[in-house]
Amino acid sequence: MSLLKLETDVAAFPPRPRLSASRRVALLSLAVGLAAIYWFSIRLVEFDIQRLVDGMPMMAQWIMGSFPPDVSGFWLLLQRAGETVAMALVGTTLGCIIAFPLALMAASNTNPNVWLQQTVRGLLNGLRGIDSMIFAIIFVVAVGLGPFAGVLGISLHTAGLVAKLWSEAIETIDDGPLQAVTLTGATRLKMISLALVPDVFPSLSSIGIYVFEANVRGSTVLGLVGAGGIGQELKNSVDLLNFPRIFTIVMIILVMVTVVDQISAYIRRKTI
Repeated sequence: MSLLKLETDVAAFPPRPRLSASRRVALLSLAVGLAAIYWFSIRLVEFDIQRLVDGMPMMAQWIMGSFPPDVSGFWLLLQRAGETVAMALVGTTLGCIIAFPLALMAASNTNPNVWLQQTVRGLLNGLRGIDSMIFAIIFVVAVGLGPFAGVLGISLHTAGLVAKLWSEAIETIDDGPLQAVTLTGATRLKMISLALVPDVFPSLSSIGIYVFEANVRGSTVLGLVGAGGIGQELKNSVDLLNFPRIFTIVMIILVMVTVVDQISAYIRRKTI
């Protein structure tokens, strides 16, 4: 019986459709185009495995030279690590505050003005397209060296990224509650606070927390451009080729990022 059923299923399985000539040509052209793009990209980045192999002994020598780790000024390094987390926290919070009204203006179901939607979306693309480090360089010129420039750089990039993700989350919600509140004669502010925010709050919170985690990791390198944090200590040690201290700083960064990730995951489990 089972053999008969198997033969029936095989017989009922539809034959594999044959691609048309134009479809095969299109797929072949796509494959050739991708191969050409990768070939040019590999040439542009000077990809060379042999150079990596030749450099492995030097890398191993540097790693061996990192022991024992240099823990002098350990409390200063912890202070710089705390400064890094603070930069990410304040910058992310400020960015989220800026992002919320921008997300409302970029979402089609909360802003019927198509011209304004497209204008705000273009602004968000610009903010997202410029990395926090680039913004930090600009603000270092404006406000001087230190973590404040890093906070400002993080906040602008975060505003663009978070507003984009929040606007997409807002557009996916059911319009029923929004329309019901609007029909009661409620103002737009009440519609947003009573119907929109409670519905999308879990998604918005989750996005905000994930971005904060990413900003903590990104903040570790802002010190390379003078924006403070533990990245500044890392840059100083790299300039001096102080490998034992570099090793200590890298370990502190790994622990810091791991702790922040675990705390963020705990908050999501308990509140979202």
